[in-house]
Amino acid sequence: MTRFLVVRLAQTPLIVLAVYTVTFLLAWQLPGSAVINDEGRQPPAAVLEAMEARYNLDSSWVFYWQYLSDATGVSAGRDLVAGRDRVGPVFDLGPSLRNEDWSVNEILGDSLPVSIVLGLAAIMIALVVGVGAGVIGAVKPNSLADTLSLGVALVGISLPSFVVGTALLIVFPVWLGVGRVGGWGRFGDIILPAVTLSLPFAAYIARLTRMGMIEALQSDYIRTARAKGLPERDVVLKHALKNAFLPVLSYLGPATAFAMTGSFVVEIVFKVPGVGQHFVAAVLNKDLFLIMGVVLVYSTMLVLFNLAVDVCYAWVDPRIESA
Repeated sequence: MTRFLVVRLAQTPLIVLAVYTVTFLLAWQLPGSAVINDEGRQPPAAVLEAMEARYNLDSSWVFYWQYLSDATGVSAGRDLVAGRDRVGPVFDLGPSLRNEDWSVNEILGDSLPVSIVLGLAAIMIALVVGVGAGVIGAVKPNSLADTLSLGVALVGISLPSFVVGTALLIVFPVWLGVGRVGGWGRFGDIILPAVTLSLPFAAYIARLTRMGMIEALQSDYIRTARAKGLPERDVVLKHALKNAFLPVLSYLGPATAFAMTGSFVVEIVFKVPGVGQHFVAAVLNKDLFLIMGVVLVYSTMLVLFNLAVDVCYAWVDPRIESA
């Protein structure tokens, strides 16, 4: 397990660096400039050049390395070794060029917890619904319940999130008067966006659980458990589901990370004050600091969640370590 963990940890910074590099190359090619205001009078050319030089926007090479150094804490380490006082944070993601008086650290500190709570709520709903539907479908294959669960799974995978979210907004807040349109801060405000975000994950978990359960229920150890006279509930939930859950466990890592980092569309539809709206605005305005900061944080979260799942999978099934 130790060697397995060391190898995965060694791969983490390389993966994040690759994501950072690709994102930087794409973001640098975006048209426009974040230091130019789209409305009102434009500053003189000399002022624009000075602003670009201040933020290293006049040199892609300098920006790439300086931002990477600041964001990873290398700059803070150099200041510490040199005995210089440092004013900013250790992991400095830079200023937001379009949000005056706000740094990227402050924006993420304010909005990232909202996206994390929404993503975790969506995954919890997806687990309950997906595993439940998969177990029912496997225990009673080709039944009405199995057909309905497969149909719902197909709809959940096929329909885009903005279609589902818009439909839920029309049905509940508008027609039934349940919930708020664009509200946030109450407990009930998280239900509709979390359900919308959870549907694709619930559908995939249901399919994985159903296939795993059907295979497990046909295994020899299940026939042995039944021959011993164990209750059918214990056979299904304690024996078959344990092995059938392994594919779901491997899927949970990227699914959880994606739920917390890929909820941009859902956040915009439901006016959720998460990272999504800031990231979309940053892309439109070519706010490089905010783009790179969000990508660095999210890619790190994705890699760490995958690492956590790999460790859990290796603990559950030691054969994975040798793969």
